[in-house]
Amino acid sequence: PPTHSCNDWIGPPDKHSNLRPVIFYVPPEESPLERRLREARQEAQECNQHFWARQNCAFRQEKEEFIYSRLKAKGLEMRDKTGQKATLNAEEMADFYKDFLSKNFRKHMQYNRDWYKRNFTITFLMGQVALVRILRRLRWKKKNVGN
Repeated sequence: PPTHSCNDWIGPPDKHSNLRPVIFYVPPEESPLERRLREARQEAQECNQHFWARQNCAFRQEKEEFIYSRLKAKGLEMRDKTGQKATLNAEEMADFYKDFLSKNFRKHMQYNRDWYKRNFTITFLMGQVALVRILRRLRWKKKNVGN
């Protein structure tokens, strides 16, 4: 982002996680509370990025292995005679999706718990930052009215 920018910048989706990375704006006179909020948001983004990159990689690999094993059981190759990648029907793929979700249920539950904790912290810090800003504005107005 340009140096004069005063906003967060959101990039294109990451090829592994499918999440859009954020470059967070750091104000020149960032307070310690604002810094804690920004760092909490950055940590949440990094954790999400890491989890979904790993999860999507495992998903793609297991999906390929599933398709290969099913095609092999049918006596088929990964590519048909025209060179097109062979596929399975929706019912067969539904078996894979169900198994994958069942196998990763605990991992997803733990991710969701952590995600909610992080977001609660971020929301709480956002409330504190907003309150401090409102109080700062009120003090500034009171000081200027008194003069």
